Amino acid sequence: MTQSFAPSPVLHTPGPSRTRRALRAVAIVSCVPYLGLKIAWVAGSHVGIPEDSGLLDHRVSMAVVNSVSVLMDSAVIVLALVLTRPWGLRVPAWLLAFPVWVATGLLTPIMAGFPLQLVVRALGGSTRTSAGGEAFLDEWVFGVVYSGFIAQGICLGALFALYARDRWGHLWRGLVWELPVGVIGAAQRVSAVAAGILALFPLTVHVLWACGATAGLSEGRVSERTGDFYALETVYAVFLLAAVTGGCMLAFRLGRALPVKVPLALVWVGSSAVTCWGGWLSLASLGGPDDIADRATPLMSLTYAGQMIVGILVATVGAYFLAERSAVKRPA
Repeated sequence: MTQSFAPSPVLHTPGPSRTRRALRAVAIVSCVPYLGLKIAWVAGSHVGIPEDSGLLDHRVSMAVVNSVSVLMDSAVIVLALVLTRPWGLRVPAWLLAFPVWVATGLLTPIMAGFPLQLVVRALGGSTRTSAGGEAFLDEWVFGVVYSGFIAQGICLGALFALYARDRWGHLWRGLVWELPVGVIGAAQRVSAVAAGILALFPLTVHVLWACGATAGLSEGRVSERTGDFYALETVYAVFLLAAVTGGCMLAFRLGRALPVKVPLALVWVGSSAVTCWGGWLSLASLGGPDDIADRATPLMSLTYAGQMIVGILVATVGAYFLAERSAVKRPA
C-alpha cells in the first residue's frame, strides 16, 4: 500500500496569535525565578541554601554548574521566541528539533515526577528532612523552581505542538495501518527490538529500586531514599516503557487503529526523557574525592548508560520514520 501526502501550508502571518503570545509570555516569565536564583548563587549569594548545606563546600564547582544551568534555561526563552515568530519557520529542522527534544527530555520527568512527589508526601511519604537527612536547599526552593519548570514545559510543549502542526503536520496524518510500505525498514525494526531487549536491564533495576531494593545503590543514595526517591524511580520506569512501546508501535505497526501521532509522541517524549535523564543522573553521580559515598556504583552507571542507549535507539527509529515519510513524493 502506498500513500502520498500533501505538504502542510506554511502560514505567513504578521505575528503570532493571542494564544501563542500568551504562552510565550508565561514561558519567559516562568524562567525568571530559576534564573534569578542561579545568577544570585553564581554571584555568591546563599539565598535558599542552609548554612550547613554541602553545596557550600564546593563553591567553584557550584559556580560552574550554576552557570551552565543559566545557559540551559535561557535556551527556553530563545525557543519560545523561535516558535512564535514568522522567521522561526525558516530555522533548519535539525537546529530546532534537537534543543526542543532535549528540553522535552529534561522537563517532562519533572512535570510528571514533582506532582507525584507531592501526592506521596500528602499521603504520608517522607522527605529528606523528615527522614533525618541534611537538607542541601530550603524546601521553598524546590516548590518555586519546579513550579517554574512545569510552566515552562507546558507552554513550550504547547508552542512546539502548534509550530510542528503548521510546519510538519502532514508527517503524522492518518492511522498506523495506513502507513506506506517501506516507511520503516529492517534496520529500524532491529533497532526497536534491540531497544526493547536492552531496556529490560534498566527497567528491572528501576522497578526494583522503586519497590525498595537497595542492591547496587551507593551508600549515599541508600541513606537518601524517601518518598521522593521512590516516586522518581517509578517515573523513570514509566518513561522507559513509553519509549520502547512507541518504537515498537512504529516499527511493527502495532495499534493499527491509532493515529500515527500517538506512537510518535511516545517515541519523542520517551526517548528524550530516558536519554537526557540517563545522562544527567550519570553526571550527578560523579562525586568528588570526598564524596565517595555518593559516587555511582557500577550497577548505577550501567543502568544510566543502558537507558541512554535505549533512548538513542528509539530516537533513531523515530527520526528515520520522519525522514522517510517527508521524502515520500507529494503531488504538486
